[in-house]
Amino acid sequence: MKAIQIFKYNKHSLRTETVELVKPSIQSNEVLVCVKAAGVNPLDNLITRGEVKMVTPYHFPLTMGNELAGVVEAVGEKVEGFTVGDNVYARMPIKHIGAFAQWVAVPADALARMPQGLTFTEAAAVPLTALTAYQALELMHVEAGKEIFISGGSGGLGAMAIPLAKAMGLIVYTSGNAASRERVLALGADKYFDYRKENYAVDLKGVDYVLDSVGGRELDKQIGLLRTGGHIVSLRGLPNGSFARAFGLPKWKQWLFALVGAGLDRKAKRRGSTYSFLFVQSNGAQLQRITALIETTGLRPTIDKVFTLEQANDALQHIATSSSSGKTVLTME
Repeated sequence: MKAIQIFKYNKHSLRTETVELVKPSIQSNEVLVCVKAAGVNPLDNLITRGEVKMVTPYHFPLTMGNELAGVVEAVGEKVEGFTVGDNVYARMPIKHIGAFAQWVAVPADALARMPQGLTFTEAAAVPLTALTAYQALELMHVEAGKEIFISGGSGGLGAMAIPLAKAMGLIVYTSGNAASRERVLALGADKYFDYRKENYAVDLKGVDYVLDSVGGRELDKQIGLLRTGGHIVSLRGLPNGSFARAFGLPKWKQWLFALVGAGLDRKAKRRGSTYSFLFVQSNGAQLQRITALIETTGLRPTIDKVFTLEQANDALQHIATSSSSGKTVLTME
């Protein structure tokens, strides 16, 4: 079978290779999935550059890819709830990625049935961003009627986070490019800020929750939005001690990340608020609840561009250099 692998970290260029591998066998708790499409994400580029190796070190050669959609081809003897022929999708377990391949063995507890009405290409664009949004909202213990600001709402994350937040009864503010305003408002956002012309930090005061997908200088501005008792979850900020403990990292990494993230913890604490870092994990049960939400609302992810498996480098380059209005996907067809 064909797969996309890297053989070392490279900070300066994208150098994945198309290789031939033996079709994987499965363990008793796994499902063999014939992959039809795989989502491509900024996380994939972070992995190729070695920027997440302190959180999750990988061994080489490494088959790339964090999310997929496909068809069940075989089921392990201890697996319940899935049968051959089921259309499924998943965020691969952090320590066992590998979605950029024609077949992959997936732990059953990472899988969910695909939403009816979605194509494989659309379904492959859902798991990582939808689970990120779901787990962030869960981490913040959101309450209906309160306000949330979601940065970068015109991208793939916003397409999932905004309707999820609205389904949980939140008032949603977001930011993005001018061209995406109407599309994002149609997802349910209550107010949209054009990041080139409008300053959300001036117009918004005292929101309850922030979901940060931008990091950098914007992170300080977003902490400044919080009211007393508020909570910010960042996907691009620095890991902190609470993240390291919850993630089960070794004691020395817990100490290190507590030191690294102390500044952000202090900034949030000065506002009487909480800072958290999130690295999304696989969770089939949560993904099945997302399936139900998609089927109920008719939500469809926005696809920016589709590449073939052999064009993985082009796809990774695209998300590294382009201002995307949706998800990039590899197709195996």
